[in-house]
Amino acid sequence: MILVDPSIDPAVAALAPGFRALSITAVAAPIAHPNVGALALTQACRALAEEDAPWAEAHLTAWREVFMQFGAKPKRTPCSADALRKRALRDGTIPSIDPVVDLYNAVSIRYAVPVGGENIAAYVGEPRLIIADGSELFDTVKEGAVIHESPEAGEVVWRDDRGVTCRRWNWRQGVRTRLSAEAERMWFILESLPAMPLAALHEAGDELIAGLRQMMPGVTVEQRLIGRAS
Repeated sequence: MILVDPSIDPAVAALAPGFRALSITAVAAPIAHPNVGALALTQACRALAEEDAPWAEAHLTAWREVFMQFGAKPKRTPCSADALRKRALRDGTIPSIDPVVDLYNAVSIRYAVPVGGENIAAYVGEPRLIIADGSELFDTVKEGAVIHESPEAGEVVWRDDRGVTCRRWNWRQGVRTRLSAEAERMWFILESLPAMPLAALHEAGDELIAGLRQMMPGVTVEQRLIGRAS
């Protein structure tokens, strides 16, 4: 089984007391049912318009407050779950991208939780959640071309030994480690603050794992909680 050992810098933990995340690693199997993700995404968008978890808005508000603490403007660069849910409410749907991406986007929308999916084979060293000094490199796409930029000093980012893999905590993922259904080794990170019940975080992880197993029977999955456990 893959051993992924993500870490949280103490400075980040101090910025968001009570932050915890569910780390899920998977060794993929051949995809037997590619429509699982798109179906889950459609259902999540429909459910959002009809009924929401009672703690969902409080959780997203907590993320906005944390983003402001490290200088981000959540109206312009919101957490990933906030951005997805606003788009789903506005448009009524989220376009299908990729079977696996659709699946974890569905979980993010349904549970109001930022979910990242990464191709762990592209990592150099372990994932680390840190406060950037501004010298790190981040690869992104602009006008159809891959470019490199740097985060702002003081910005919370995920990184590995080569550079930044996700800017502004969970706002924008990089190109190098981007996940797709073709990846053989997958890593998912579901990030929550205390406004989201711990039981709901585990329920979201269970739904993601169930979807992976339905999509690709034979997938091997492990999960563990990092950060504050209560």
